[in-house]
Amino acid sequence: MKLNGMAEALEEQRKTADMGQMSFEDRLAMLIERQWLWKENRSLTTRLKYAKLKQPACLEDIDYRQHRGLQRSTMDHLAGCDWVKYGQNCIITGPTGVGKTYLACALAQRACRDGYRTLYYYAPKLFREVSVAQADGSLPGLLKKISKAKLLVVDDWGLEKATAAQYRDFLEILDDRHSDSSTLMTSQFPPNRWHELVGDATVADAILDRLIHGAHRIDLKGESMRKGRG
Repeated sequence: MKLNGMAEALEEQRKTADMGQMSFEDRLAMLIERQWLWKENRSLTTRLKYAKLKQPACLEDIDYRQHRGLQRSTMDHLAGCDWVKYGQNCIITGPTGVGKTYLACALAQRACRDGYRTLYYYAPKLFREVSVAQADGSLPGLLKKISKAKLLVVDDWGLEKATAAQYRDFLEILDDRHSDSSTLMTSQFPPNRWHELVGDATVADAILDRLIHGAHRIDLKGESMRKGRG
């Protein structure tokens, strides 16, 4: 029955001298609560392992002292995960080193904590995996795996040039997610430059149409936060 949490709590009760002074109902309630916590922690561990986040980030550790245009109110709003619940998107842009990946991983970690299946991809790696899957016939399986994620994080969009076929495959990924699941994109390039990245105006329009409208935007500024860390 996998009542590991309850078994651990029962063993602790046996070793606690004054536990016998508590009523049966109170002791049972403690056992049930411990089992629930054990199950929740186990599920969270599974979701985080599945997500494969690049950084062990969390919203509570975000540094708002840096002058990079990040508003605490914006992050507090996103922390509620309603945007994930309702299949909305989020786009984080800014120069290298301002913390885009950290913020993305922190939001993804919160989604995992709130029970949502999440998947992180470094954009160039995603395109490579799609190309390999296309070549060996496993693309349907990969697309199915990605579609099952309630939140998909695509980090460093535009860092490497993709092929026309890869952009069309990415559009198919977005089509599977449109209006039902959420996609979080980070990029050094603002969306008004994505047309030149994609090259094909029709495909670029379709990608932007599925990502931009109604998306939450975080536009970071400033110098790299990595400077001076030594």
